[in-house]
Amino acid sequence: MTKLAYFECPTGIAGDMCLGALLDLGVPLSFLQDYFRRLDIEQEFELQVSSVHRQSQQATYVRVELEKEAGQSSEHQHSHHRHLPEIERLVLGAELPKQAELWSLDIFRNLAIAEGKVHGIEPNRVHFHEVGATDAIVDIVGTCVGLYWLGVEELFCSALPTGGGTVKAAHGQLPVPVPAVLQLWQRRQVPVYDNGIDKELVTPTGAAIATTLAQSFGPPPPMSLHQIGLGAGTLDLSLPNVLRLWLGESVASPSSSSQSETVVVLETQIDDLNPQAFGYVFEALFQAGALDVFTQPVGMKKSRPGILLTVICQPEIAPACETVIFKETSTLGIRRSQQQRTTLQREIKAVDTVYGPIQIKLAYHHQQLVNVQPEYEDCAQIAQTHHLSWQHVHQTALLAWYQQ
Repeated sequence: MTKLAYFECPTGIAGDMCLGALLDLGVPLSFLQDYFRRLDIEQEFELQVSSVHRQSQQATYVRVELEKEAGQSSEHQHSHHRHLPEIERLVLGAELPKQAELWSLDIFRNLAIAEGKVHGIEPNRVHFHEVGATDAIVDIVGTCVGLYWLGVEELFCSALPTGGGTVKAAHGQLPVPVPAVLQLWQRRQVPVYDNGIDKELVTPTGAAIATTLAQSFGPPPPMSLHQIGLGAGTLDLSLPNVLRLWLGESVASPSSSSQSETVVVLETQIDDLNPQAFGYVFEALFQAGALDVFTQPVGMKKSRPGILLTVICQPEIAPACETVIFKETSTLGIRRSQQQRTTLQREIKAVDTVYGPIQIKLAYHHQQLVNVQPEYEDCAQIAQTHHLSWQHVHQTALLAWYQQ
């Protein structure tokens, strides 16, 4: 079964609300703080966590208290402004769990695209102001690391309230929803509605988290509900200002533990591309959402040795993958076909080892466990940290799983 999370957002979503809900679900504060230290920005903020009530409902409230700069009054206090490349360097240098790293980078890149669209500039040139400031980095990275700790594999989100009125920002007074939020909503075609509250309910950070991580927006998916975490917003509103994060598992059919789906297969032969480029092509295709990418040696016309590049993706991702192939390779054409594939029901569980927790991927067929595999990235990170062979860490994780 798949570990699911669902953001229920009756009064919107913000980064601090996400952090509060994750801590309310049991994510250890010390776990988050360890990764914040690796970001090399711990001297810029202090994290304050408290239990509060919003319309009589108890929830966890997180505040990122920014450190005052020397000789600066509280009225002029601000956080560090950063561009996207600097934020990417911070995230890549923090040695986050691989999935949390990918999520964090995707969120900031989508935010940069939205801000760039608003201001008419390239994403790398976006001066993030509040969005790229310390508190947003803490909110986004903390949320991704927290979801990783919970073992979340798929995330869904409710429709989002528009809010109303105006808000003071780096570029002056802006209407709510602010332009960057509207851009993010438009790109994902997010369902929105008016709940009658004229306040900023969805922040750019919250919108970026939801639109990047959520597979779809609407009612909760079929799931067995295990826990609910409540993250409080800053304001007291006419509705309880609380983000509810549902945590559970997908509901598997009792008759089968496998499922069939339609995928698109893209293929092209290439005989005139520098082989060094293929590694970059792979990364770009996976970034675009490809399910799998592989190559095979082939013989081509005029007896030339070449490479057959194959990409497997969801139908809605095919245009983006084709764009990558045309942009990053020398091919002049791509073949496209649809195929059916059957996948086993999978779930992720963590096992404790002498080197720390390692995630284990489990696969089921007709309700029976048929495959147990430690996550490669977890094993690789521990092997590098402890100067061990990957094979040793992998075997240690398997032994720990079968002995528990």
